[in-house]
Amino acid sequence: MATFLARSAFRAASQTSRLAFPKATTSSNTLKTWAQRPVSRRFLATKSTLPEQPRLRLGSEAPNFQAKTTHGDIDFHQWLGGSWAILFSHPADFTPVCTTELGAFARLAPEFERRGVKMIGLSANDLSSHERWIADINEVSSTNLQFPIIADADRRVAFLYDMVDAQDLSNIDEKGIAFTIRSVFIIDPQKKIRLTMMYPASTGRNTAEVLRVIDSLQTVDKKGVTTPVDWHLEDDVIVPPSVSTEDAKKKFGDVREVKPYLRYTRV
Repeated sequence: MATFLARSAFRAASQTSRLAFPKATTSSNTLKTWAQRPVSRRFLATKSTLPEQPRLRLGSEAPNFQAKTTHGDIDFHQWLGGSWAILFSHPADFTPVCTTELGAFARLAPEFERRGVKMIGLSANDLSSHERWIADINEVSSTNLQFPIIADADRRVAFLYDMVDAQDLSNIDEKGIAFTIRSVFIIDPQKKIRLTMMYPASTGRNTAEVLRVIDSLQTVDKKGVTTPVDWHLEDDVIVPPSVSTEDAKKKFGDVREVKPYLRYTRV
């Protein structure tokens, strides 16, 4: 049911959204060719019409983009500055799962702020829709959503970050521009992608897991350790195999050896 509602809202929004053209650096012949393509296929362009999509691997730089948001126009890299950040996408405004997710992230905002993490959402609708939707989110979740939400009605950011559904890519003539899935990107102060999570539209995310991973990444970076399964703050951490037990004792103090390659300590 959630997927059906999301897709219905998406189709309605895509009929009225204004599609963006390729960047001005595109040649006039390419632009003409692009404009002559059916609207439903313009954003499935090949290498000859639009730049190749970046390979988004862990450790690669988060692609930059310019976009309209509920907090005004942004350049993504400038907005990031030197901060940790999470970018998370939603299939459509006024859909049930997305509404519960945005409310949950808004309630956790103080926890993310305490860790120096900026939040920015994305939904495949325009700004006027976003503003009305935020009022619903605040009412349903009894919160006050303060972080920006990107307007991505033309799916440019969704394609740039590969946040699209393969089912819709294969059925593009019927559905128009591809359906945006639920993706999470954790980005570090060097603008490197440190984690990605992708969920189907029917499944809501676990906000506590996003926060847990940020705690792990920040601890790993600061202390030079790794974290075991189901780790949370205050739990024991693991000494990396590259560090000898002798050196680990000098650095951390007590080291508990379970196996020569599995050693725990506290930080």
